Amino acid sequence: MHTKNIDLNLLRLFNEVYRAGNVSRAAERLGMTQPAASQALTRLRLLLKDPLFMRAAGGVEPTPRAHALAESVQQALQTIDDALEASSGFQPQTSRRLFRLHMSDIGEGRFLPELMKALVAEAPHVRLATQPVPHDDIAAWLDRGTIDFAFGFLPRVKSTRSQELLDDRYIVLMRREHPMREALQACRQRSAVIKWLRRMEFVAIRSHADTLRILQHEGLEERLRLTTQHFMVLPSIVRSTDLCAVMPRNIAQGFAAEWGCALFDPQFERSTFTVSLHWSHRFENDPGHQWFRQLVVRLFAERVRR
Repeated sequence: MHTKNIDLNLLRLFNEVYRAGNVSRAAERLGMTQPAASQALTRLRLLLKDPLFMRAAGGVEPTPRAHALAESVQQALQTIDDALEASSGFQPQTSRRLFRLHMSDIGEGRFLPELMKALVAEAPHVRLATQPVPHDDIAAWLDRGTIDFAFGFLPRVKSTRSQELLDDRYIVLMRREHPMREALQACRQRSAVIKWLRRMEFVAIRSHADTLRILQHEGLEERLRLTTQHFMVLPSIVRSTDLCAVMPRNIAQGFAAEWGCALFDPQFERSTFTVSLHWSHRFENDPGHQWFRQLVVRLFAERVRR
């Protein structure tokens, strides 16, 4: 088959469905209706004489032919986009570009409000889509262009470009009326703090392994009463129980202000970490990538403490 028989928009749709694993989500990202996307996908299936995507739980699964095509289609579309953008430069006020970001739920809570506020003012048509990626896959997804950037404390992610954004450390979030709060605050020695902590009960986050590591390191794992998947449920749990949460100070400060919780810093050992922005060297000179990196650095990197 010759490329003259295929509309470029069909390839863009194929690419989005492959990335999203869902026709409706791909249609939304392209500004199409779901019926229009389904009809276009049917045209492409007929042209290529392959189903391309089969129904699966939560969406669709690529066929072997789709897997074989995907990387070449992505590279071709990226080459076209790079050429067009390089000739005209990236214009944030008019661009409708979609940036795909790896973020955890805590990263979304930390970065998205301020980032979206800036985009409304400076790039009103630019769109963002977030999705968590297994840490061992992040570098490959960045290189393929499946995601554009990864935010987070990602020590296992190698061979990427990166920019440090902010320093943080783990502290304890508790309700203001917690019966042991005053005793903790009165402690002057770390050994006394740990002694009191070992009389308390905790909630930990399964998706953030360092919270579990700290509890184990301090001998608090037997005081773990609840393990959950997401950070964003923590303030309502903490405020309505005597459970305490070990979590990054940056997001805990927001929870405390919004939910009326209290913070306590036990000075845990090995509790500090740095959150960075990661991207692939393949897109180092992409004008849109450069603009987005500069925006993120301007919004967040000045807060790194040295």
